[in-house]
Amino acid sequence: METRVKVGNGEVWAQDTGGDGLPLVLLHPGVGDSRLFDPLLPALTRAHRLIRYDARGFGRSAAPTVPYTQLADLRAVLDHFRVNRAVLVGSSMGGETAIALALDDPGRVAALALLVPGVDGYPGLEAPEVTEEIGVLARAGDMDGLVALALRVWGAAGTPPDTEAERTLRAAVPAWFTTHGHEVRGAAPYDRLGELDVPCTLLLGERDQPEVVRCNEAMAARIPGCRLLRHPDCDHFPTLRAPEAVVGLVEELAAEVV
Repeated sequence: METRVKVGNGEVWAQDTGGDGLPLVLLHPGVGDSRLFDPLLPALTRAHRLIRYDARGFGRSAAPTVPYTQLADLRAVLDHFRVNRAVLVGSSMGGETAIALALDDPGRVAALALLVPGVDGYPGLEAPEVTEEIGVLARAGDMDGLVALALRVWGAAGTPPDTEAERTLRAAVPAWFTTHGHEVRGAAPYDRLGELDVPCTLLLGERDQPEVVRCNEAMAARIPGCRLLRHPDCDHFPTLRAPEAVVGLVEELAAEVV
């Protein structure tokens, strides 16, 4: 079932496959929207209820016009579908949202599957030269340049023409700018990772941006009991590069908490 969910003073596109049992909630990265989870759906829907949505400005959700937080929007989606507890599968930006809920309301989170996550508060996550180049390309209105830069930085495991990664990036890049000034960032969670008390598996892509790799290593070391999986052929698009590995990770984690 596809629907529109009210989130504060806005709405997001969402989908619920229905079914019984503990739901899996899929939270997409900033380099794409919830369609990045499409490669996982045939395997996961056989045994699980899946809920996914496009964050404001991404995919089928309208750009924000008022201040909002990713955490509040996630809560609104869970409330809409009457989900009291779920396994959260968060990729990059979605991973940080999942962590925020696990810290703020641990009773709602059965487990965390973190795919190449970022986290505010980790020193050195951003590469200044990349940020500067994004600004230059954005001011020039160079969409092709922005997509090429993103593929170089976050899509190193792809083989040209990297059609699917390019498509998802071309759709996502505008949201980097339409959400700017509206998204309100919460307190940096990096220093609180030691408070997490749920089963957690973190997938690290060894061909991801070096800053992200170092961040993921540090995160896994801080999260109590976190299982770190290193994938040699994965970059910042794990659901495109290694869908079978992601499905296996999620299935194994879900089996621990059913």
